Amino acid sequence: MIRVNEIKTPLEGTYDDVLAATAKALRIAKRKILSLEIVRKSLDSRKKENLFFVYSVNVTVDGDEAEILAKSKNKKAASVEPFTYVMPENRRKSELRPIVVGFGPGGIWAALTLARAGLRPIVLERGRDIDARTADVNRFWTTKKLDETSNVQFGEGGAGTFSDGKLTTGIKDKLCRKVFLDFVEYGAPEDILYSWRPHIGTDKLGQVVKNIREEIKRLGGDVYFSCCLTDIIIANGVVHGVTYKNEKGELIDLETDSVILAVGHSAKDTVEMLYRKGLDIMQKPFSVGARIEHPREMIDRSQYGDFAGHPALGAADYKLSNHSLHHRGAYTFCMCPGGTVVAAASENGGVVVNGMSNYARDGENSNSAVLVGVEPEDFGSDHPLAGFKLQREIEEKAFVCGGGDFTAPAQLVGDFLQNVKSTQLGDVNPSCATGVKLGDIRQVLPQKVTEAMAAAIVKWGTQLKDFDRPDAVLTAPETRSSSPVRIMRDEFFQSLKVRGLYPCGEGAGYAGGIVSAAVDGIRCAHAVLGDEF
Repeated sequence: MIRVNEIKTPLEGTYDDVLAATAKALRIAKRKILSLEIVRKSLDSRKKENLFFVYSVNVTVDGDEAEILAKSKNKKAASVEPFTYVMPENRRKSELRPIVVGFGPGGIWAALTLARAGLRPIVLERGRDIDARTADVNRFWTTKKLDETSNVQFGEGGAGTFSDGKLTTGIKDKLCRKVFLDFVEYGAPEDILYSWRPHIGTDKLGQVVKNIREEIKRLGGDVYFSCCLTDIIIANGVVHGVTYKNEKGELIDLETDSVILAVGHSAKDTVEMLYRKGLDIMQKPFSVGARIEHPREMIDRSQYGDFAGHPALGAADYKLSNHSLHHRGAYTFCMCPGGTVVAAASENGGVVVNGMSNYARDGENSNSAVLVGVEPEDFGSDHPLAGFKLQREIEEKAFVCGGGDFTAPAQLVGDFLQNVKSTQLGDVNPSCATGVKLGDIRQVLPQKVTEAMAAAIVKWGTQLKDFDRPDAVLTAPETRSSSPVRIMRDEFFQSLKVRGLYPCGEGAGYAGGIVSAAVDGIRCAHAVLGDEF
């Protein structure tokens, strides 16, 4: 198979145009190309007057590959091996069923991998199934009555279910491809396999997750909802079982020797339980900030110029960073084109926001988190769980500033930069479903964070036209972009102190997004398969 990079077509280009350009790049006739697979499709928008698509493709050819590559003299073409996934050998001798705690991306792919290997995993998820959970979330957004067991953070699919289903990742693990292929197999749009900004959309992701759950069950696994882990039964440094509380409040013990712990970044009570049991947990940097909202059409014009609104483009995104102030980094995160700001609390008495887009990304506004890194020295304590304490303090301040009913505190960018309270909206309508209360978000966020945010917004206004427009809306706080702890594990993915316990994914501090969490889930499942315990 030959990989050809930097195949360029106009925005109106067709598959046949890609085929013709590939044949030209290899200096062969189109009929010599037996198959063509688009591996990546990206947009070159550096010159606003000349936007075009750039492709990487895999082709099989009629002829000797090495000879064709030599004759083409194209440095952008090379032989490649197609991706293949081989399930590791199951060396596990135990007949006990492994348990997966949490059914976000890490838990889903851990359970799916174990099920495919014939180990019939049991999944414990503290939240509800996707249909009940969606109803619970919508009820919260309309009535401001929070269900602490079923919300944007907890339930089938994990926190990513209500965040656009964004699949961008910075990791290079070959298993990323497997995750994407699995997504498509269970109903995700095929364009995620090659898009430069792959996303499934909140409106489509729920059905995909449900399809994977049904596959796990078909293969002999079980998924128990409204079942919250309360204890891990440990003796002589080895897992012997778990205790969970079901929907009726009953405590139930399950015997097992393997527990994949994929509880997500908001299961503070579970991490506190693990700390009490003596597991090695360390502080980890995380980020806090606010969501910034602009009109979608403005972002489209800023990024695409006169091509804004072109049907081949959709809503524009951006990715920005700044490191000029106090050596403290600020960056945009989880950008949601044509999306909404989401009320994402999981605890009464605290306000949290996130972002979400449907697949079409056709909402009135586009939003992104503006985040600033918070280091352990900012936590105010060397206690391993001090980051959780800082999170809670920020979220509780936001709850009070918002009026004590899950209304989120907000401020216009112009007022924020001038350090004055906001009292009146401009032309940008905030989208947070629980509403916003204008004021001063500096009362919510740490001073070092707001200083870095302000410096970054001013700089980004010079890079992306009107990013710093005075009536753009900042809604606070975003505090759950990642976990403030790492549950330590060894090279075999097991806890340093407890054999058979596999800390996994974002909540354990080993991932940062849907794809990396899913890959970590697969890796942990592989470790279970390789444990000859």
